[in-house]
Amino acid sequence: MHVLPNPELYMALVHFPVINKNGETIASAVTNLDLHDMARSCRTYGVRGLFVVTPLEDQKRLVERISGHWTAGLGARHNPDRKEAFSLIRLSHDLEEAVLAVEKIHGQQPIVVVTTAKFSENAISHEALREILAGGQPCLLVFGTAWGLAESLLLSADKVLEPVRGTASYNHLSVRSAAAILLDRLVGHGLEGR
Repeated sequence: MHVLPNPELYMALVHFPVINKNGETIASAVTNLDLHDMARSCRTYGVRGLFVVTPLEDQKRLVERISGHWTAGLGARHNPDRKEAFSLIRLSHDLEEAVLAVEKIHGQQPIVVVTTAKFSENAISHEALREILAGGQPCLLVFGTAWGLAESLLLSADKVLEPVRGTASYNHLSVRSAAAILLDRLVGHGLEGR
């Protein structure tokens, strides 16, 4: 197993359309903790950009305020490492805008891979996605907030990634934990030699 040199990997953290515990489509709130932890994971694993997807103007302003503090404000001077991580964050109105931004950078549309905690018969394995990334094609790995991505996004994606599974029947990781685990499996050194 080889370590991927500079994969063309991007991530999207979607706040709409996602579902609530009743299966209804909603827009979820941006959380400070998700931004901090996911940006730091992205920077650690060489992800090219983290798209925060929300159509809500007040949530966009919140992301801009938090990011601005760490990239240009007092936080940037106090903690340069956090500045480096937060510089990866980009706002998108919807997932299509994120896809177009990646396409503009690379001159080709990225493979859109959605994540879910639910089993899907057509899901690809972590190893299969690792091999796709090794081929050099840009990839947008999409995470949902709340209780997961709406069905419309799951159906419109190029691929569905198999879920992270622990050793217990309990399966309700935070999005930031699932993202960190998947990044290590997809582009980390941890699988070397297996």
